[in-house]
Amino acid sequence: MNIRENLFTGGDRPREMVLVAGTGQQAERFIYLVSLNREWNIDVVGVVSDAGENTGSFCGVAVLGNISQLSQIIHVHVVDRVIFFPEAATVTSIQKSLYQCELEGIDASVALGFFDRRIANMRLEFVGGVPFIAFETTHKSPLQRALKRIMDVVLSGLGIFVLSPFLLFIALLIKLTSPGPILFAQPRMGLHGRVFTLYKFRSMYRDAEERLAELQSMNEADGPVFKIRNDPRITSVGKLMRKLSIDELPQLLNVFAGDMSLVGPRPPLPSEVSRYETWHRRRLSVRPGLTCLWQISGRSDAIDFHEWMRLDLKYLDNWSIWLDIRIILRTIPAVFLGKGAY
Repeated sequence: MNIRENLFTGGDRPREMVLVAGTGQQAERFIYLVSLNREWNIDVVGVVSDAGENTGSFCGVAVLGNISQLSQIIHVHVVDRVIFFPEAATVTSIQKSLYQCELEGIDASVALGFFDRRIANMRLEFVGGVPFIAFETTHKSPLQRALKRIMDVVLSGLGIFVLSPFLLFIALLIKLTSPGPILFAQPRMGLHGRVFTLYKFRSMYRDAEERLAELQSMNEADGPVFKIRNDPRITSVGKLMRKLSIDELPQLLNVFAGDMSLVGPRPPLPSEVSRYETWHRRRLSVRPGLTCLWQISGRSDAIDFHEWMRLDLKYLDNWSIWLDIRIILRTIPAVFLGKGAY
């Protein structure tokens, strides 16, 4: 069995940020192995203690809290995966029984039905010869993920090349019709809370951010997002760009760079994520996208935040390359018809 078989595979992803839950010998050995094998593409972001301690360090890694604080810890740190190293006596007793079976040449199986799963798929994987039961809430086939990234790079690169004269025309139009920069840059949250800079063509007046507070009472969305149909901060050129989603085209650069994908949940603002309910956060488990199920299902006509979240999770639960292709093909007529955009 390969030393790193099935775990953290897929060269398209950034370094895996792993939170180690447990402070026993197995956890110590795992951290040591990771430090020796940088090619595994793993970084241990911290340790969660199972023995009551919530400060200090373990094997040179910061202890971020104890197991009862796990939810808060994964909300404030970028964590791709939590690896549990239980040290319970029941595990020890099972291990002794398994060893006895080994000695006598008898096959043994351990039932895993005591784990109540509602979403996650379960599989066996190995790191450094240590077996793990992995619970994954998104599809992570290395081949499918590689194909998705290849499609992102090829189509975004082709789009930038083919549309470059049009993009230059739009840039000139923005510059001639209103003062301010051509591009609007804003921090957004990507995969597991990684913050990146999202680019758009500027469709609002230069003081739009300063005027947001005075417009909050007009918000038509029912969640931690701000949307109104006739936003007075939008320029005349900006209205046309938004109608046809032209303002989103610079995000092809974000896709090409790997911060985004062509298809995936739209990237939220950090301030929005801070107000998410726990079940909303699962949408951060994949790269954000340029288009998504929500945008082809009426797009912004129905500003129901929870329905938006449910559609994003539906995408996660049913993801495939073919679903991405169907969404891309359905996005094209939705954009040209200006369906639901404002």
